[in-house]
Amino acid sequence: VVAFPFEDIYIDRRHILHTLTKREQKIVFYFALLTASLGIGGVRAIVCPLSAYNLEDCGPKELLSFFNWFYWLINLNSAVVFVSISYIQQSVARNLGFLIPFVSILMAMITIHMLRGEMIYKPKTDSSLLTTFGVIASALRTCCVRYRYFSGGVTNWLDHAKENYGGQYSETQVESTKSLARLFPFFAFQILYRTCIMQIPSGYYLQTMNSNLHFSGFVLPVAAMNVISIVPLLILVPILECINSCLFSSKSSGHYATIYIVVGQLSAALSVMVAGFSEIHRKHFPQVEQTLSEEVLLVSSMPCFHLAPQYILLGVAEALVTPSCSLLSFRLVPERIRGISMHFLTLFNGAGCFMGAFFVQTAHAGTQGNWFPHLLHEGKLERFFFFLASLMMVNTLGFWTIAHRYNNLNRDYTSEFRGSLPEEKLLKHEKAIKHYDSVLESSPILSPMEKT
Repeated sequence: VVAFPFEDIYIDRRHILHTLTKREQKIVFYFALLTASLGIGGVRAIVCPLSAYNLEDCGPKELLSFFNWFYWLINLNSAVVFVSISYIQQSVARNLGFLIPFVSILMAMITIHMLRGEMIYKPKTDSSLLTTFGVIASALRTCCVRYRYFSGGVTNWLDHAKENYGGQYSETQVESTKSLARLFPFFAFQILYRTCIMQIPSGYYLQTMNSNLHFSGFVLPVAAMNVISIVPLLILVPILECINSCLFSSKSSGHYATIYIVVGQLSAALSVMVAGFSEIHRKHFPQVEQTLSEEVLLVSSMPCFHLAPQYILLGVAEALVTPSCSLLSFRLVPERIRGISMHFLTLFNGAGCFMGAFFVQTAHAGTQGNWFPHLLHEGKLERFFFFLASLMMVNTLGFWTIAHRYNNLNRDYTSEFRGSLPEEKLLKHEKAIKHYDSVLESSPILSPMEKT
């Protein structure tokens, strides 16, 4: 939709394909951004859980291997996109930069339609997202009505939603929701990490755009710098697979997963700190003129490759954190709500993007444009990076204090719930009675004294 009204397209010198004004073009552009975000959110929330459902019987080691290669393939695709499409859009034609993804998505839709019969997964009827929200709402409602009994009779506030305590949900449904609620602190600590990752299309993008993009007579696309953050992930995944095969065991896999997350978050904090020092370093270079998308900008003469360390550190962080977070989100909940757990992980990652936008807007308004200036060489963008790095260090320490809660990946939730339900206890009791009767019937003839 955006490709055609993005700029005037002439059929000949007397006919123009569209007559949209600049304001109308902006409306179309922002509407396209909204629809793209809705589509990306749906794909991210569905594709990965759908792929992992086939691995429900696998252990943590196999699951981590799956998530490692899953994100490796995604980033390999991203590297191709950032190198090819970004160059076409910046140096050849902006229209083609939108038309190529449109054609690829159209082909993907046709392929999915042809294979839809093999891609349908039907979850259990009592594991829907509405059930999870219903359990939380029912527990909150009961707590409000019986607030004076909150501290007695139940060990967890979600127990108020159980049928035994006046709720309307079974014990299995409530216990599944409780296991998901235990992951909320884990999800919350990923918000600030995702804010650091979102510096690539925001703060790091501004730094790159205001640096010298010329390389051997060739103007690099700004988005091509993202490849520098993808290369470490493409290299580290095979190395991590070798490490996992040697170090991982059935008892220690969760311990290594949390260590990966802590080290990855430290790498993200270090990346933002390095970005602050790079910004100070960039201002020491004299300014030169540079043309980007037919606009002449006054930028620093520092080569853009001086910014490579901060991109590399974020790539290392992604290689360590993202697969481990997916593993914990998938493994630490019962089978019936694993898809919902992955959805919540995606939701909190999206919250990190909004948090990053909120920080940028607050820093710009609170410092009157000093921390996020319109002209980068006149402001103090490095202060924003140092502030974000300090927050990320505190976030990493906070996660480290609760990381021990998520080390046990071999917990059998199914067996934990089974046997606690009254109807299942009654069924076992009836089976025991039948077994006892059958033993009596098959036993030898008893004497009159033994019968009495």
